[in-house]
Amino acid sequence: MILWLTTFAFSIASALLPFLPIEVYILGAAASDPTLGTSISLGIAAGLGATVGKVIWYQAALHGIESRWAQKKLSKPKVQAAYEKWTGRMQGRPWYAATIIFVAASAGIPPLLAMAAVAGILKMPLWVFIPTVVVGRSIRFTLLFLGVDFAFH
Repeated sequence: MILWLTTFAFSIASALLPFLPIEVYILGAAASDPTLGTSISLGIAAGLGATVGKVIWYQAALHGIESRWAQKKLSKPKVQAAYEKWTGRMQGRPWYAATIIFVAASAGIPPLLAMAAVAGILKMPLWVFIPTVVVGRSIRFTLLFLGVDFAFH
């Protein structure tokens, strides 16, 4: 239980602070108890924690778009055009938005931190964002834990 809570907490920190890579933590944590059940459980813990961190980025971007600085940036024609382009693509198309976020959450391309901010700025519905990130991150981290498990057997 301690390892699960530590994994959950570290994954929140890692999601907020890009200089704390969860992948390095996973190598150490998985080596301490390399079993299938532990790998799956810790992958889910890391996925849930990462989602908490990314929701914080989402909310910061959602509310930050109204700041004077953001409005000044959006007043530039090139930035405004890009904003309108992505808003048009994402709003009203939850499957499209979910696909982009899922790829970012599971493969890391584009970086999920950036996509969480974009999702907040574009007001992607949380009912799409949260489960997509949980599933994508849980798959990614479970596979990493299982990779370490496989290396030990």
